[in-house]
Amino acid sequence: MAKDTRPDSPWAGAKPRTERPSRRERERERERQAEAGKRPPPSPARDDRRGARSDAPARGGGHRPAAADAAPSVPREAPSSREQRLYGLNACLAAFARRPEALRKVYLSEARIGALKTVLAWCVQRRIGYRVVEADDLDRLTASRHHEGVCFDLLRPEPIALSALLDAQPPAPTASLLLWLDGVGNPHNLGALLRSAAHFGVGGVIVPARAGLDVSGAAARVAEGAAEVVPLAHADDAQQALRDLHARGYALAATVPRDGAPLYATTLPRRLVLVLGAEGEGMSEPMIAAADLRLTIPGSGAIESLNVAASVAVLLGEYWRQSPPG
Repeated sequence: MAKDTRPDSPWAGAKPRTERPSRRERERERERQAEAGKRPPPSPARDDRRGARSDAPARGGGHRPAAADAAPSVPREAPSSREQRLYGLNACLAAFARRPEALRKVYLSEARIGALKTVLAWCVQRRIGYRVVEADDLDRLTASRHHEGVCFDLLRPEPIALSALLDAQPPAPTASLLLWLDGVGNPHNLGALLRSAAHFGVGGVIVPARAGLDVSGAAARVAEGAAEVVPLAHADDAQQALRDLHARGYALAATVPRDGAPLYATTLPRRLVLVLGAEGEGMSEPMIAAADLRLTIPGSGAIESLNVAASVAVLLGEYWRQSPPG
């Protein structure tokens, strides 16, 4: 028997039972319910690139975390002031190995899913967002084309005080080597000298607090993981720092381009702080005056000097030769 479809009938305008609402109608109904405070369970989120369910296994192992569902469709341009952005595969893996609890966001290319399998599993377990993005996105996120397909946002590590750095060094008269950077600020030089410092077992790097020197993403990438190995300590008062170093048995050696003692003809103190200045300007006169000795790297004379990163590698290699570990 046919339904009564008169205008005054309660059946007027009704759809047949067998007709299901369209997708658009269902979406509108969900919106109406949400506005009325009757929000239904959300539909499974989808990856904005592939249309795959976000709770489906990610290629390379693990699952996409629920936290990733809330990630913006366009990656944000900069981390918060409490975070630092690192990029480069070795730099990111080293940071994760040393301080995984600091991880806040991961961006990676599809090609890096396998290499970052452990990191992605950590993200899943702790509901940390990660996104698989294109190379152009990573270019914008890192302001570099040398990101190697991965970018991490992490909480910044707490600055290390000089006293804490010195407490971590072996006591006198055991051999110990530190670096003091007086005006060095180029991130690529900083990264390169940190890499050399890690290779030759330097106990730490000291910088004046007023310099505001920090390990940037570019420096960390060049350091290839060394930024997580070699601690960077801030000296609030340079004069007091020099007194503290002398009290711990350290001698200070200022590295100068000329008129210093030839490196290879000089017996280096076993407890030594090598002081290095910025390229061009060099180190400050007060630091040169405070040094116990001055060192010059001999060369052909064709150029005035090596850059600071190359100088560090040469100086550390000679120290290692004279005072091998053990």
